[in-house]
Amino acid sequence: MTAWRQAIELSIGDEDVARLVTITRSRTEPVSRVERARMLLAYREDPSFFAVAHALGVHHQTVQRCVERALAYGPMAALDDRPRSGKEPTITAEAKAWLVSLACRKAKELGYPHELWTTRLLARHAREHGPAEGHGCLAKLVQGTVCKILNEQEVKPHKVRYYLERRDPEFKAKMAEVLCIYREVKIIKETAAAAKQKPSDAVAIVSYDEKPGIQAIATTAPDCRPSPACTRPSRAIMNISATAQSACWPASTCLPARSMPWSGIAIAAANSSNSSSFSTPPIRPIRRSS
Repeated sequence: MTAWRQAIELSIGDEDVARLVTITRSRTEPVSRVERARMLLAYREDPSFFAVAHALGVHHQTVQRCVERALAYGPMAALDDRPRSGKEPTITAEAKAWLVSLACRKAKELGYPHELWTTRLLARHAREHGPAEGHGCLAKLVQGTVCKILNEQEVKPHKVRYYLERRDPEFKAKMAEVLCIYREVKIIKETAAAAKQKPSDAVAIVSYDEKPGIQAIATTAPDCRPSPACTRPSRAIMNISATAQSACWPASTCLPARSMPWSGIAIAAANSSNSSSFSTPPIRPIRRSS
């Protein structure tokens, strides 16, 4: 005589039950996870493989395997497929680490004229120099595989973030002085407008700012390489050199006196002072002797 089939006692906590109910009502979860969540909830109410299989329209062995996995690994782990052996990876972990370390370096350090790596250039360099470094699996590396390897580590060598570094401890005092000067000029203009007359010839307003026509040829701080906290290379705000600033100073002072939109210049001057690029002292209104 055939013995009675013994039911497996499955205990599911309240927290896991709530998560399983949420999965069964989800419209974005994979179908396999939803079906297995329903099996576990139904078996919790009626511990019978045949009854659950008949209610859900599946085979009783499917329910049994799901319950056994939940008993061995937990109810949430039972919702996913167990990892299979699959094909052995062609690219080794050492080769991937070498490729990621290569992406964290500058292309110029390796003799390329490029400022930043591109995935195509990185793949070509890995194909040419990877086997010599002991990574023969990179001999046929393609651009798409490079993207996948870098995305796993969240490294983006082709994107650069710029940063500001506050290195001047007297920044707030300088900012207040610059804004005070601009406010003083504004009061002079408003007073002249209220009196319905032009500003006196004894007042000359001179404004000095960085020249947009001068090319930025150097950075004010070294570049930061990718790190676990920041996966993109960072670069300091580029600024014109001190020689270029000193060259454009006489030209700006020789310009005829004229009024300018002070609010925008004040904000720009304050921001440039934050990055230590405001190297020249602010210019106060000059009063000519009558």
